[in-house]
Amino acid sequence: MSTVHPVTAGASEQEQTGAGPLAWEQELNPWLAAEARFNLAAGRLGMDEGLQKVLRTPARELTVYIPVMLDDGRIEVFTGYRVQHSIARGPAKGGVRYAPDVTLEEVRALSSWMTWKCAVANIPFGGGKGGVICDPAVLSQSELERITRRYTADILEFIGPEKDIPAPDMNTNEQVMAWMMDTYSMHNRQTTTAVVTGKPLDLGGSRGRREATGRGCMIAALEALKRFGLEPGQTRVVVQGFGNVGGMAAVLMARAGFKIVCVIEYDGAVYNAGGLDIGALMEHRRETGSITGFAGGEDMDRQEALYLPCEVLLPAAKENVITSRTAPKLNCRILLEGANGPTTAPADEILAEKGVFVVPDILANAGGVTVSYFEWVQDRMGYFWSEQVVNDRLTEMMVAGFDSVMQYAQAHGVHNRTAAYMLALDRVAFAIKLRGLYA
Repeated sequence: MSTVHPVTAGASEQEQTGAGPLAWEQELNPWLAAEARFNLAAGRLGMDEGLQKVLRTPARELTVYIPVMLDDGRIEVFTGYRVQHSIARGPAKGGVRYAPDVTLEEVRALSSWMTWKCAVANIPFGGGKGGVICDPAVLSQSELERITRRYTADILEFIGPEKDIPAPDMNTNEQVMAWMMDTYSMHNRQTTTAVVTGKPLDLGGSRGRREATGRGCMIAALEALKRFGLEPGQTRVVVQGFGNVGGMAAVLMARAGFKIVCVIEYDGAVYNAGGLDIGALMEHRRETGSITGFAGGEDMDRQEALYLPCEVLLPAAKENVITSRTAPKLNCRILLEGANGPTTAPADEILAEKGVFVVPDILANAGGVTVSYFEWVQDRMGYFWSEQVVNDRLTEMMVAGFDSVMQYAQAHGVHNRTAAYMLALDRVAFAIKLRGLYA
C-alpha cells in the first residue's frame, strides 16, 4: 500500500482531534482527505502499487488566466481551472464552481470524487471538475457572462461531448451552462447541446435534472431506513444547507412523509419538533432573504442545530462540516451526505465508533450526475424522455448503486464509505486493465 496520510494513520491523539494547527489544516485539505480514503480502499483490495499510481494521479490539469473588462471599464484577470481526473470509463464529467476560495487542490479532489461517484453509479463517465476564482455576489450578469465565455474559450480543447462534459456546481446554474454551450457551439460552427449538462429545457436540458440530486438523496434515505425498519413518518431529519440540494431534498422528503425538524443555513437555523412546513419556509426565505424569523419554527444557533437528536442528518452545503471536532457531538442514526466531502477522514472512525450509518457522498448525491448522464444521452439521441421516465430510471440506478455498496460492505467487512470507494476503484481499475496502457 502507498503512503498513508498522517491524519489517518500513525497520528497522535492530539493530531487525530485536530488540536494541532498543522493536523487541523491537513484534516481540512480535500485532496488529502480523498487520498486517505483512496489509500484505505486500495489497501483492502490488495491493489498493485503501479495501478494505484494510475488511479491516484489526475490525467490532466489546466490553469487559465481570464482577462475580463468589467462594467466600469477596469480590466481584471481571473484564474480558472479544469481538472480531468480519469477518462478510463468514458469522457470526464463534473461541474464548474464560481467562488472566491476555489483552489486547484479543491478542484483536483472534487474531480477524483466525480470519478468514484460515476463508477459507483455505474455510468460511463470519468471524473472532471472546474472552477473560477471570483465572487459572483459582486459581479453583474454581463460580467459573469464575459467570464464564462472567456473561460469556456480557454478550455475549449479540453471539453466536448466525447471528452469532458461540464455541469453546474456552486454559484453556477442553467444560464451559465447555456453560455458555455453557446460559446462552444460558436467555435465549432454547429450547435452542440451535449457539451454541457444542467442546461435549460429549451436548450436540450432534461426534465427532472434540477431536482435530481435532492431526489437521489431521498431515494438513498428510503433505502437506508429499510436497514433500521423505520418508516418516513417515524424519521426526524435535520437538513444543513437549503440550496438546490438540501432544499429540494427537504421538499421531496417532506412530501414522502419525513419529518423535517430543522433546517440550517449560513445565517442561522430554524427548528420545529413537530416538523417544519418546507413550502412555507421557502416562501418566507423568498420574501425576507433568510430562513430566520420564520413563524412556523424557532430560531436556534446553527452549530448547536447540527447536534440535534434525529434519525437522519443531511449535510447538503460545503465540505468539512463533520470533522474530528464535530463528529463526537452528533446525535443522528444515519448520516446522509448530500454535499461533496462534508466529512473529513479523521471523522470517519469517530462515526464508526458511534455506530452512525453513513451513506457516503459518492453514493448519496449521485442523483445529479446520473440525470446529467440521462441528459447527455437524450441530447445525443435527439429524443427526450418524460419526467416520470427520468425519475423511474433514476430510482432504478440509485437503488442498484446502494445495494452494490451494501453488498461490498458486507462481503469485505468494511464501513459503507470504504465499501463505496472499493467498489469504485475496482470498476475503474477493471476498465484500465481491459484497455491496457498505451505506450
